[in-house]
Amino acid sequence: MTLEHVALWTENLNGLKDYYCNFFKGNANELYRNLKTGFESYFISFDSGARLEIMQRPGIPANLNDRKTKQHIGLIHLAFGMESKEAVDQMAQKLSSNGFEILRGPRTTGDGYYEFETLDPDGNRIEVIFKN
Repeated sequence: MTLEHVALWTENLNGLKDYYCNFFKGNANELYRNLKTGFESYFISFDSGARLEIMQRPGIPANLNDRKTKQHIGLIHLAFGMESKEAVDQMAQKLSSNGFEILRGPRTTGDGYYEFETLDPDGNRIEVIFKN
């Protein structure tokens, strides 16, 4: 069994697509659009086989959680694996130099991951990790 995909609502469909394609080497399909409902989406595929669906539709309420400083019940982060510690460091530098705040790290966690945390353009928590 595999996890087929994870889906996120957004108010910035093209900006979020560009973020995951440019920084995390995702490949987006063509825009799906339902003119009757106003629903639009992209599936972004990654080399590992994982997919992320990003969706937009009028009337979806804002997320009121403070995702930067507080935890909450439900989906809390997406983790992207890298091939080395150096690759984690390089990604932290790349995101930081493009204006994305690094919340914590890079650091080695108690369970042996080398990682940092950041937020995507919508404030979704992202971990970039390497595990020996």
